Amino acid sequence: MRNSHRTRRLGQRVTAASAVGLAMLVSIGIAPAEAHDTIGGSEGLKGRAYDGHVADPSPGGVAMEAISGARCEDGMAAGVFPCHKVDLDAFVPLTDLDLTFVNDIWGWEDETTGMQIAIVGAIEGTVFLDVTDGRNPVHLGTLPPPSAVAEDFGNLWGDIRVYEHVAYIGSEALNFDEILAGDLSGGFGVQMVDLTQFRGVTGEVDVELAGRIDEISQSHNLSINVDTGRLYVTGAIAHDTPCAEDVGFPVPLGSGGSVVYDLTSDPLDPEFIGCLDPEMYNHDVQCVVYDGPDADYTGREICVGSNEMAVRVYDATDIDDIQVLGTLEYLDVDFFGDTSDGLFPGAPAYYTHQGWFSEDHTFFFLGDELDEGQQGIPRTTYIWDFTDLDAPQLVNNFTDGNTSIDHNMFVLEGLLYQANYTAGLTIYDAWKADQGRLTQRGYFDTFPVDDRTDFFGAWGAYPFFGDGKVVVTSSDEGVFVLNSRAKSSNNQFAQGRNR
Repeated sequence: MRNSHRTRRLGQRVTAASAVGLAMLVSIGIAPAEAHDTIGGSEGLKGRAYDGHVADPSPGGVAMEAISGARCEDGMAAGVFPCHKVDLDAFVPLTDLDLTFVNDIWGWEDETTGMQIAIVGAIEGTVFLDVTDGRNPVHLGTLPPPSAVAEDFGNLWGDIRVYEHVAYIGSEALNFDEILAGDLSGGFGVQMVDLTQFRGVTGEVDVELAGRIDEISQSHNLSINVDTGRLYVTGAIAHDTPCAEDVGFPVPLGSGGSVVYDLTSDPLDPEFIGCLDPEMYNHDVQCVVYDGPDADYTGREICVGSNEMAVRVYDATDIDDIQVLGTLEYLDVDFFGDTSDGLFPGAPAYYTHQGWFSEDHTFFFLGDELDEGQQGIPRTTYIWDFTDLDAPQLVNNFTDGNTSIDHNMFVLEGLLYQANYTAGLTIYDAWKADQGRLTQRGYFDTFPVDDRTDFFGAWGAYPFFGDGKVVVTSSDEGVFVLNSRAKSSNNQFAQGRNR
């Protein structure tokens, strides 16, 4: 792939929202690229393209050279990266991993050995890094995508989650020719990897695939409620399941709500148990055993879907009788309105992307991936009060004025860790969320050249090792192993961790 000189624009995802546009592309003989969050205009996915090459330095101004042990001092680390209270333990460039582009990240800590593994999605496969010694990451191996979709550009979008000792890996990769021919099995599926295979491994090995959910052709995200052992596969084309709603070409047999599996009996043999919402596309979802202030729902499986056009709240306790508690809108803008004045003409006017509960389940923090570029507003986090699950309230549209785009965010010990594309990692203190306020406690800019409103830079951040270590993927740069010294001013959110 690296030596290929072909350029492909990153275009529409196969969802109900993009069905009309995709059908038009097919009708005029243009093969649609697979998949992400927006439609993208003449410049492809939200203004940028992928050509299979690694730039040195990267678009963010980062040289493809490994770095180790650079403390954040006087606002800079390694003389390159703007920072505050976040040190650079190590930078692993794309070239050291034989990659051209990285996407999302998750992690696993072996309770038996204490080994910490960062699991990184990439177009070339899934990378496993031993980050136990943060200053000396070790590449343990790369699992390639299924051979049928190895060259598919849908591999640019993937997600990983872990339950017990098993990693689950999904991707947008899809064999579109097979789909058009009626064969819905031609896709990435969900790969499963037994992480215990890395015990005692000190160098690169061939990663063994333990299994695959092949009734999923493609998916956008994965989510696991580790307390109930449920896997939610979101944005999936799911043939051979009751979730397969035929909503019309080119969305064959369901690219909508989450396909749900039970992992408790055998994590390597997921059992299909139901569909979260076949009628509305789940771009991302978080499900918890609710332990918040609304006593009516204590102990219930509450899910919050970031569903392109709105936030939707579900009581999913009974998977056969899921209750929609509310559909929450936050911008008074037509989703399919005229966006000719936006940065990404032809794309939707906004995009409900991803969010995360506070640890006490009182608040939900939401990011929209297009509001900055299409609405011309600074980077914004929407703070919802979930004190009453039947009537959530939008507390505030919080912004600190930065011009980057927010992507994925997670909460740990009262701190909100955001991967904010060109601004890198931003760490907010959420202790005054009831006032609609977030306070910046730390940051590390993985894309130091600027904070442009575009889709370069930090894609994902994993803060859940719990020892200050935060691993960040920056799409055109590589993997950053960071050490945060940021602290919350109030411990009210540190009542447990929801991973």
